Amino acid sequence: MTALPPFQTVLDEHRGDVYRYLTASVGPADADDCFQETCLAALRAYPRLRHADHLRAWLFRIAEHKAVDVHRARMRRELPSDELPERGAEDPGRAGQSGLFEEVRLLPHKQRAAVVLRCVLDTPYSELAHALDCSEPAARRSVHEGLTKLREGAHRWMTSSAT
Repeated sequence: MTALPPFQTVLDEHRGDVYRYLTASVGPADADDCFQETCLAALRAYPRLRHADHLRAWLFRIAEHKAVDVHRARMRRELPSDELPERGAEDPGRAGQSGLFEEVRLLPHKQRAAVVLRCVLDTPYSELAHALDCSEPAARRSVHEGLTKLREGAHRWMTSSAT
């Protein structure tokens, strides 16, 4: 059991990965707010931690809960409409990626978290299991199922755009 480092040290060490995870999970428009909520929740909970094991996974678990909150809020505020929303110009640095990120964001939350943590942040399965609060085989299964859905979506997209 390792003693807890200062909270700022933990945040400085993992801030980039947590922010990238949230950007992939909730999108760039909501990532800043979600990151702030994650940091505040972590800061409030930090004094109650008893050891420094798995701090990165602990932060990812908090970030995943905040991402789920964002997705739930989106579901409550979106209303059906007969009109298509206007789309702004796509960021040139993200050209070709928006479809993939949107597909990732549409995955069920556990699969989304598993795919982003494993494939974007190269999180080991043992840490992924801790972040998702499940067994390592269940974490592997979530990654597999998420990637399978993404492949199916890519196949549908390619088939429909070819016609």
